Amino acid sequence: MKDETAEKLSKQTNPIIVLMGILVLAMLLTYLVDSGSYQRDGRLVVPDSYTVLEKDRSLSNLFSLHSGLPESDNGELIARPVSVVGTLMSIPTGLERMAGLIFMVLLIGGMFGIMTKSGAIDAGLERLLGTVRGNVYVLVPGLMLLFAAGSTFLGLASEYLLVIPLMVAMANRLGMSNLMGLAIVTIPVKAGYLSSVTNPLPLTIAQPLLGLQIFSGAGLRFVYFLIFTIVGILFMLYMIRRAGFDQTVKISFGTDRLSQRHTSMLLVLLAGIAGIVYFSNEYGWGHHELSSFYIGLAIILAALSGLGASGAADAFVSGMKKILMASMLIGVASAVAVTLENGRVLDSVVHGLTSLIGTDNAYFSAAGMFGSQLMLDFLIPSTSGQAAVAMPILGPLGQLTGVPPQTTVLAFLFGNGITNMLTPTSGTLLAYLAAAQVGWVQWAKFIVWLWAIYIVLALMMLTYAVAIGY
Repeated sequence: MKDETAEKLSKQTNPIIVLMGILVLAMLLTYLVDSGSYQRDGRLVVPDSYTVLEKDRSLSNLFSLHSGLPESDNGELIARPVSVVGTLMSIPTGLERMAGLIFMVLLIGGMFGIMTKSGAIDAGLERLLGTVRGNVYVLVPGLMLLFAAGSTFLGLASEYLLVIPLMVAMANRLGMSNLMGLAIVTIPVKAGYLSSVTNPLPLTIAQPLLGLQIFSGAGLRFVYFLIFTIVGILFMLYMIRRAGFDQTVKISFGTDRLSQRHTSMLLVLLAGIAGIVYFSNEYGWGHHELSSFYIGLAIILAALSGLGASGAADAFVSGMKKILMASMLIGVASAVAVTLENGRVLDSVVHGLTSLIGTDNAYFSAAGMFGSQLMLDFLIPSTSGQAAVAMPILGPLGQLTGVPPQTTVLAFLFGNGITNMLTPTSGTLLAYLAAAQVGWVQWAKFIVWLWAIYIVLALMMLTYAVAIGY
């Protein structure tokens, strides 16, 4: 069985090949697409300010030593396509840009290396499974509802990186693959982001730009949140039933207590998760602060593990090695955006997508907004970044076409959230995959049907929102 699994994994396309292909496509776009730019007020795009930049498209630029950054000629900005050298340079630039996330992922891997080596993970899972008598159909929906609530109400996403190794270990304990453990977290997190009932990350940017009170319109978004989450849970249960799991798992901790050492480590971990949620929302902690928190947490866990200083250090390094590939994946994903920015074609793509939105029918316009965000999110996977670029443009378009402001926000949320389930340029998704040790191609094959179902649901929900003047 192990040999068959290893053989299947060896035949899978390495995600670095997928990302390098996308990076080459991004480089070609800098030759094929006009360069242009919007004026900006801080991070926000100024509507109707798009201008085309002069650009030399000759293939001689392909082997230039320039990175593609625009130059000034008599006060006018002149763009140039990105060369092979510039494309290669975008990779270390992407690594540097995403350094905070990269190091945070590595630290989480090291910390769980200590937890796993000490036996605390296995012992804790035995206790958890014992409380529900190993009933997957009770455990999985309960966990998914919890993760979805944290996502839609608090905007939790990268904070769940700490939970993914636990869910993977739980899935393995029940005879399921790493992919199932990853999906138990990822599906509800993405379902929560789709509706963002009170998610501060997109709403604090998107709604004020359209003259809306922050968190207004939460009632309908809550209904949509329930629909997306329930569909996600049903899909997950179907996939578990289809793949099968070990229904004969013997729970050995049904009556015995956890050891004092394991109990103390698990309590510290739970306190750490609670601390992350609190400090992230109360003080706006970013990657640097969270990484420092993980380092402190790892030190405490190492002291409690009983492995000794050298043993804990070896376990920490071993845990980091398992997800080392994540650093390159996240860097190359960021390099795609760097290449498009250097070639000054990102704003051109935004302008082209928004110009495709119809102006004759509110229903078609809402669907067009949704479609434009689906494609734009591939290039700008950051939720807040996409809101800053897209909403100043979509807002006036909505007014012209009769699409209500709240529905315009919905179109943005749906497009951003659905693409982020699948796009290989999303640093957070790649970090999830790295933490679970699951390949992107494997994940894409698993999630594509739910992705398609969510697109259909989103179009139906937007149609209803326009109909009721939401």
